[in-house]
Parts: sequence; structure tokens; C-alpha cells
Amino acid sequence: MIIDFPLLAGSFLVAVIVGLTGMGGGALMTPMMMLFFNVPPLAAISSDLVASAVMKPIGGYVHLRHGTVNLRLVAWLCAGSVPAAFCGVFLARAFDTEAAAQQAVKYALGVALLLAVAGLVAKAFLAVRERSGAEADIAQISLRPIPTLLVGMIGGATVGISSVGAGSLIIVALLALYPTLKANQLVGTDLVQAVPMVAAAAVGHLLYGDFQLHLTTSLVLGSIPGVYLGARISSRAPGAVIRAMLAVVLLASALKLLEVSNQATAWILGGATATATACWYVLRRGRPRPEEQATAAPAPASRPG
Repeated sequence: MIIDFPLLAGSFLVAVIVGLTGMGGGALMTPMMMLFFNVPPLAAISSDLVASAVMKPIGGYVHLRHGTVNLRLVAWLCAGSVPAAFCGVFLARAFDTEAAAQQAVKYALGVALLLAVAGLVAKAFLAVRERSGAEADIAQISLRPIPTLLVGMIGGATVGISSVGAGSLIIVALLALYPTLKANQLVGTDLVQAVPMVAAAAVGHLLYGDFQLHLTTSLVLGSIPGVYLGARISSRAPGAVIRAMLAVVLLASALKLLEVSNQATAWILGGATATATACWYVLRRGRPRPEEQATAAPAPASRPG
């Protein structure tokens, strides 16, 4: 079996980012294979999904042990996402010619990456809210079955078509449906439901996609140590900076997949960076400093006598 060492190195770097931020696996791995290694879209998606099916259960097990998973919510998401992910493979192939299928998948992936950028922005908003807002116990969340089922169906179909969605798109929808869930609860619930969803999509691509064993082997060999290293240094790395860099990379990848010109891409990236910097500055100024919080805290009542 031939190992693609440049692809192995690329998957290692992407996996380090995933370990640091908790997001960006499919959203970065698939475009990387397409843009830098000239892998056809369907082959990139198939190989990425099979590799993800090998690695996803590890993270899900960790969250289950820490009690950050709502299993009722997982059940309703899986009821929609698992069959939709399997059927998404057929949607990716439901075109008259191979060229049309590859082009359609390329555009679908570009749109999915734009939504993934929205997921990163939502995650940053969630981090700010967690420091100042109310939180709910994960077992006491009021379940909304039908909207949750629809979220699973849309997310599953997106994953089956483009391999993007498990770590980015579904979290955005869950944040809107269940705004009182903590960040780790959202991530844990989404990660556990992603295990059967990604497995279903992987099976579909194994049967009807364009799976290539040497690509998947290179991805797995590079990703496992990369995720481990990223997780080890995540507590020391500036997470906000890493997430901002990831958002820029995702946005640039999306624009190139959608065949936006280089000049327009540069203007869009510059405008988005300036807007994000301004928003970060406003939020930073509006947040009370630690010494101000300490001054505002009520003094302890003195004991009589």
C-alpha cells in the first residue's frame, strides 16, 4: 500500500487545528485534498468520511464519560441524520455525468463551508454568553422533537453530500433551538450523534461513492497524532486566535470552491477581518474587567458583636 506522505503531513496539520478548536475536521480536510492535492471531490469526501468514522467514537466516549451528552436529543437527531446521511450519497451521484456530479459537489461544499464559518461565529458568541448568561442542566432541557428531527435530516444530508456538518453546521441549529445549553453540552451531544451519522454516510460512500483506501490510510495516520497533539496544547494555546485563523481559512476555501475571483476573495477576506476585529473590540470594551467585578461584588456582611 502506498502512503501519500505530503497528504499525511497535511492531515496532521489539520488535525492539530481540530484538536485546538474542536471544529474544522471535514470543513478543512476535504477542501485541503481538493485544492492542494488535486483529489476529485467525491474521492475526497468518501475518504474523509471513512477516516472520520474511525476517529469519531473516541471523542464521543470522552463526552459520555463526562456527562455532557443529552441522549434523548441524540436519539431524535439520529432519527433524522442517519437515513439522510446515507441518502445524501445518492444525491451527490444523482447527475447525468461524472463531471456534473463533481462540480455540483464542489459548489455544495463551498456553501457548507460558509455555514461552517457561521458555526465558528456562533461558537464565539456562545463563549461570551457562557461567561455572563444563564445555564441549564443538560437533563432538564425541554426537548423539541420535530425541529430537532428536521435539523438531523438537513445536517445528515449535508454530511452525506459534502462531509461537512457534524462539527459546525448542526451546532449552529442546536444553538438556536436550545440556547441554554452550555458549549461543552452542545459539542458533546453533537459529537455523539455524529458517530452513527458519519458511519451511515461512510457506508454509503463505500458502496456508491469513490472511496480510495490509500487516501483514507494517509488521513488516519496523520490525523490521530495531530488530534492528540492539538488536544494536549489546547489549554495553553490562544483559542480565540486559532478560531479566528480557522474562520479565515474556511472562508477563503469556500470562496475558491465557489470560483470567486482572487481580487473579490481578497476584498471579502479583508472586509470580514475588519468587521470581526471591530466586533471583537466592542465586545472587549463592553466586558467588565476582573478588578471592576471585584469592586462591584458586595462586601461580606460583618458578624454582630
